[in-house]
Parts: sequence; C-alpha cells; structure tokens
Amino acid sequence: MPGAEQFGAELSDFRKRVEELRTARALPPQERPSLLDAALFELQHVVDVLWPRYEELTAGSSRGSGGGRGDPQEQQLLRALFQRLPIATVLLDRDAVVRRMNFTATQLFHIRAGYATGRPLTAALRRDGQAALRSQVAAVARGEGDRSLTVWLSQPPVHGEVRVTLAALRPPGEPHPAVLATFQPGVAGPSAGEGAAGVWPQESRPDLGEVSRHAELLDLVDDMTAALLRVAPAGGGPEAVLAAASEVLHGRFADWVIADLAPEAGPGNPRRVMALGPREAVGDRTASLAEQDPADCPLVVDALYEGASALRVSPVEAEAFGRDATGAPVLVREEVTSLLCIPLRAGAGPVLGALTLFRTGGRGAFEMAEAGVADRISRHVALAMARTAARAPAPEA
Repeated sequence: MPGAEQFGAELSDFRKRVEELRTARALPPQERPSLLDAALFELQHVVDVLWPRYEELTAGSSRGSGGGRGDPQEQQLLRALFQRLPIATVLLDRDAVVRRMNFTATQLFHIRAGYATGRPLTAALRRDGQAALRSQVAAVARGEGDRSLTVWLSQPPVHGEVRVTLAALRPPGEPHPAVLATFQPGVAGPSAGEGAAGVWPQESRPDLGEVSRHAELLDLVDDMTAALLRVAPAGGGPEAVLAAASEVLHGRFADWVIADLAPEAGPGNPRRVMALGPREAVGDRTASLAEQDPADCPLVVDALYEGASALRVSPVEAEAFGRDATGAPVLVREEVTSLLCIPLRAGAGPVLGALTLFRTGGRGAFEMAEAGVADRISRHVALAMARTAARAPAPEA
C-alpha cells in the first residue's frame, strides 16, 4: 500500500521533528520565539494533513503515483547548470540533509561539497533557525507549496542573515520529492557603500572572528600532530594514541571526549579506552561513561562497523549514545547540545576506533568547518594507531 507507506514515512518524520523541538527547551529564552512558531506549524500540519490522510487510509482509499525517466544527456546538462549557477543552491531531502551543493554554496558555507553531502544543512545555521528550516523543508517536500524564510549562518562571511527560498523538485525515478534551496543575502535595504539587496558583494573585508577561529583550529591541528609524534616512538599501542588525542581535544574543543577501540580482528565487542568530561562531571557521571559498553551506543556502532560519521546539533534521538547505569539516556543526562562521532580510519583501511565529542550547556554547537577539521584529525590519529600497532611486540606463544 503506497499510501500507507507514505503516511508512515511522514509520521516518522513528524515524530523526529517533535523530538527536536522538545530538546530545544534548554535554549535561552531569547532564542525560543522561532521555535514556538515551528511548533505551531507542526500542530497545524497534524490538523490539516496528517489527520485527513489517516481518515482516508482508514476508509480504504488509495492513491497511485507514477514517474518517468528523462534523457540522460538532458540530465547531464541540468547537473552542469546546477553547478554553475551564480546563486548558492543546495538540493536537500525532506530531512534537510544535503544531497548536492553547487560551487557558490560551498563558498558560502566554507565547506567542500563532498563533505557536506549526507550531512544536515542545519548544522551550518544558528540554533534559533534550525528547527524552523527543518519544518519548512519537510512541508515543501510534502507538497504543501513553495516558501521562503530568513535564517542566520553560524559562520557568516559578510552577511549573517540570508533568505532561503524552498521549492519542491521530483528527481526522475525517485519515489519521494526533493527540495531545492537557494540562499540570498538579507533583504534589508542596502546601506551606504553596499550593492543592491540580493546581490553578493564582490569584495569583503576579512571577518576578525572568523580569522581568530581559523587560527584556533590550526593551533589545534598543530598540537594534535605534536602529541601524536611524541606517542609514536614511545610505544604503548593504540590505547596510548587514543589517550593522547583525547587529552588534546578535551576542554578546548569539546566538553566530553570518549574514545573507543574497534575489535582487533573478526567479530567481537569494541572496548572503551577513555572518557573525559568537564570538571563538574566527577564520580559516577564520568565512571558510568567510562564503564559503558560501546556496543550499546548506536552512533559508535555505526562508526566502527559502517564507517559512518555523525554531526548532530540539538540531537533528536535521546538514546543515540545509549543509557547510563541508572537507565537514563546519556545525551539527556549531560544536556548535550551538539555532538561529533568520527570513525578512525586511514584511507581505505579498516576502522580502528571511534572518537565521540560532546558539547553541552551554552557552548556553541559544532560547525561544519569544525567537523571538517575533526575529520582530518581522525585520519592522523588512525595513522598513528596503525603505526604503534605495527611496532608493538607480538604476544609470546
């Protein structure tokens, strides 16, 4: 029953968005008005769309759908036009996850297209607009009409405010529609010396905050390289490498750093090597994470066995990192506002471990640029782990 499957998918999407809105209660009061609008929008969606469709299904009604395939040469031409558009354009799925990003968009978000693909675009936005964009993208994908809204970039190049226009698009041969998003500068009137609204400035002065953040990330990579070089000749195996890397990342880059080691060969259980938390997280809180079985953490399992990395802002799945000894979800207990879970793998080699990073409280969420730096660091850590493992003495017979 295609109608029942589509309704089930929409209901699942609605549940995810509601969970995201629930986690947003920890935001400061000044950031909540847009979230309230998003919540009201979702309630209206239940009244106007979900309930009528439920009544149709229970009454035994069904709908059919069809599609065709276009000319491959025409599709190739459309791809080339998409990449060369002078407007920042992103193709999203109904969960606001990036499917394609043109060259202008990569410049706007300061990220490589290959790295952005498969990751939520909301990670590049300020927190007060993430839930609103996700809800509007879902509405467009449901066929409720094109629309536009204003959001703010978490790393503004010149204009932090951008206007997003969303339009539905059905790719050939795919059962679900996609959403085409275009980004333009804020629509407020131009000030003296600026061009007309809707036109990207040809020249821009460097943003001092962005330059400082870039310098901090370079220092982080430099300190990590120095720490890994010190560990390599000293020996100690992969555990020592993970411990050194965790010490560098702890505090300056993340509030929590959790390191897990993959099974050495064949099937087996992963092993937790390190769990470092904030100073106030002493006693049972730190010990429970250090003693937690990584096999009970879905994000870690995906990283170790599928090589999948995760960047989550205001995580909507409370049990994505499992539960503690008392049965409480770890992400809820620690009030995690954003997380990174990165597999440790050098090139096409096997996954040797995983690093999970939490940010909590009022600390800024992980940005796409920071996730890109963490991805580079993970390759360096994996190379050091493989090198120390090769030098480790073989066990005696």
